[in-house]
Amino acid sequence: MGIDVGGTNTKCVAIDNNTHEIIGKSSVFTTHDDQAGVATGVVECFQRCMQNNNISPEEVVFVAHSTTQATNALLEGDVANVGILGTAKGWLSSILTKSQLHLDDIDLGTGRQIHIVDEFINSKNLTTETIKKALSDMGAKGVQVVVASAAFGVDGGDAEGQIVGIADKEGYPSTAASEITKMYGLARRTRTAAINASILPKMLDTAEKTESSVRATGVNVPLMIMRGDGGVMDFEEMKKRPVLTMLSGPAASVMGALMYLRASNGMYFEVGGTTTNIGVIKNGRPAIDYSVVGGHETFVSSLDVRVLAVAGGSMVRVNKSGVVDVGPRSAHIAGLDYAVFTDPDEIVNPQIELCQPKEGDPSDYVKIRLDSGKYITITNSCAANVLGYVKEGDYSFGSPEAARKAMEPVAQYCGLSVEDLAEQILAKSYEKIKICIETLAEKYKLPHEQISLVGCGGGAASLLRYTAKEMDVKYMIPENAEVISSIGVALAMIRDVVERVVPTPTADDIRSIREEATAQAISSGAAPETIDVHIDINTQESKLTAIATGSTAVQSQDLLAAASDDELKQIAADDMRIDASEVTLETGTDFIKVFTAQKNGDTSVRIVDKKGFIKVQRDSAKIETTTIAKYKDSVQQLYDDLAVYMSDAVLRPYFYVCLGGKVMDFDGSSMDYEQLLVLMDVEFGDSDPEQKIIIVAAKSVI
Repeated sequence: MGIDVGGTNTKCVAIDNNTHEIIGKSSVFTTHDDQAGVATGVVECFQRCMQNNNISPEEVVFVAHSTTQATNALLEGDVANVGILGTAKGWLSSILTKSQLHLDDIDLGTGRQIHIVDEFINSKNLTTETIKKALSDMGAKGVQVVVASAAFGVDGGDAEGQIVGIADKEGYPSTAASEITKMYGLARRTRTAAINASILPKMLDTAEKTESSVRATGVNVPLMIMRGDGGVMDFEEMKKRPVLTMLSGPAASVMGALMYLRASNGMYFEVGGTTTNIGVIKNGRPAIDYSVVGGHETFVSSLDVRVLAVAGGSMVRVNKSGVVDVGPRSAHIAGLDYAVFTDPDEIVNPQIELCQPKEGDPSDYVKIRLDSGKYITITNSCAANVLGYVKEGDYSFGSPEAARKAMEPVAQYCGLSVEDLAEQILAKSYEKIKICIETLAEKYKLPHEQISLVGCGGGAASLLRYTAKEMDVKYMIPENAEVISSIGVALAMIRDVVERVVPTPTADDIRSIREEATAQAISSGAAPETIDVHIDINTQESKLTAIATGSTAVQSQDLLAAASDDELKQIAADDMRIDASEVTLETGTDFIKVFTAQKNGDTSVRIVDKKGFIKVQRDSAKIETTTIAKYKDSVQQLYDDLAVYMSDAVLRPYFYVCLGGKVMDFDGSSMDYEQLLVLMDVEFGDSDPEQKIIIVAAKSVI
């Protein structure tokens, strides 16, 4: 069961674990103002879904939910006062550390702040008595939660643990900075920990109420919660690091989109009533970046999401010349119904009025007065229904007749036909969307022909088809798009990330960080046999990263039937936008096939698994089939052959290695040759030296 807590609605889906069939849905309004907060809506939605679909507590094997709680707490300033208790060894280190830990109050960018109080104890004086004294002094200044931060705390030592242990006994919820991140950068690490600590009381309260309420239903499986980077973790881990749940709403929709995206590269396009979230999926993984809170960089990894204030319910601004703008005000916030969802018989003698929906808004938003005295408005959904972009069966399908009748007086006011007005509305929205998509494509080096849009959210059809047509890109709107976030929560994997500053990582460094990431994933609830670890070496930032993903002990069956080679070739051809006769099956294994085609003098490659999912989409590529024992010769040749020489740098190729059914990727441009070989050696582990592998190398995109 997956529960997504949105700004307006909390939605739950029940999914059969053996077939992945959706067997139940439920939706309630999100209970922001309830005494127990959003937890009430989570439980109400959960219970209703069980009751309406005759699901017994014993049948539930997995429960997870996303939450807006952390994000909303920061936006609304519903945060605790934070005390930072720092420590360091030696007089010079103490001077430098003390200055770095003297943080200003953290501006949340909304006029609200996290109030910071700091104290410092030299490690030679760090005792139970001095810690209690510092806590007492900070408590007198209004401190409610504590951060323990030691210079070089990520390198070990028990100073932070000592402070946290005593703070907990003294009744202060606490955070050790090194538990939040293992990255160097004392001030930034401490600031991240302070943000985490500031929402601890709120999140702990919600977590305990949610957990106890779910337990009261008789469901006793671990309760999981969505992270902002697209994974889930259990409640015990969330209670330590609630800051990781920031942006878990968009993350849920992305993980839902990944269930349907058959390509390794693409974009998710989630359209709600007020906002549209757009982000990139590259090499089968969502694009991740560090979060920024109130302009402050943190060490919290979350989805790199662009949030646009234009969506299915965005209202329209006009003057005598036509459409001035669309959004950011939405019909829902303005308290107006969409024309397209109004009974056509209600729309009698419609009259245009220009208004200011909320104080501070422009005064040229459109609303329509009906003969009954009721007011409605026109939106992107209305325009898309009129022009036929929304089809019967789409969640946002309404009455094109009603939309047309309501838009008629607006069209007359602007000197346009209804169709021209609808076109202008969608074109204004598209201007904003196009810039966003192009910016993300450039940032993540996503070629235009590989942009495939996956529409999520109830309003997807209102904007997606028009955008796809104008940009000439592929798109899909999966079944159950309106609850895609809840599906994403229900089917999400455990995910844990470990980062280290390691200038020149050795094989031992890589093995160590792999083991640590694996241990954290197990701690978060993953079954050990399901865990996969991706290692990334970034020489520019001297950063070593391990991303561990895995499933809970409950295993889902393999549902999709294997496709024939001809069917896989057609999938590759469709993705390349060429005829299947131009595609060659180059090589493969029992689990994957590698297809090539010549395009514009370059070799395009598609690696497709037996289920028809495209694992790799690359141009300017070469393929080598070899064995583990001989792989270094092939890598050396490809490393040189596909290098891109620039005036001030040499860009090395990106490598993909197919080993059995696994496709591993290595960014050759971010590490030197020796590091690349070390990483590959670790990935191959104890595999048979004579085992066949397929190496695909592609030029780095400039």
